[in-house]
Amino acid sequence: MGAPMFANLSYESVVRKYAQTVMGVCVMRLQNMADAEDCFQNSFIKLYTKAPDFKDETHLKAWLIRVAINECNNYLRDNRRFVLVGNISNDTITKSEDEWDVSWALQRLSSPYREVLYLHYCERYKVSEIAEILGKPSNTIKTLLKRGREKLKAIYGGDAGNE
Repeated sequence: MGAPMFANLSYESVVRKYAQTVMGVCVMRLQNMADAEDCFQNSFIKLYTKAPDFKDETHLKAWLIRVAINECNNYLRDNRRFVLVGNISNDTITKSEDEWDVSWALQRLSSPYREVLYLHYCERYKVSEIAEILGKPSNTIKTLLKRGREKLKAIYGGDAGNE
């Protein structure tokens, strides 16, 4: 029996292709690099051990994001501590300057806004896709995006309250 394949990709290919996405989700959720690394590893271990069958890469990526979010939620529930990290070094994950600029601001938001804005702007998901990944209604996602944008504007020193 050969190594498992995931949407016609080897396990190693999946890890290379989606490592940045999964790590980004974990860092945004936990705001702590060491904890994010643990959840990152657990997400890919689940992929390997469960070896689910995917229709295509879109479903594979969505599954990985959902598992990463669940791993982070489980971690937070089990540890009941919140550690905020002010600086995450840019060499830890390769991102463009714009993505790091957004990441810096997103870390200052509460979890629901942070997740939705990250998936929308950094991972480029549409509202309907985010709703499916997070298991929430599309209107809830739209509301979180709208309010999250207002909060981001305030973080950047915008005039969100006077529009």
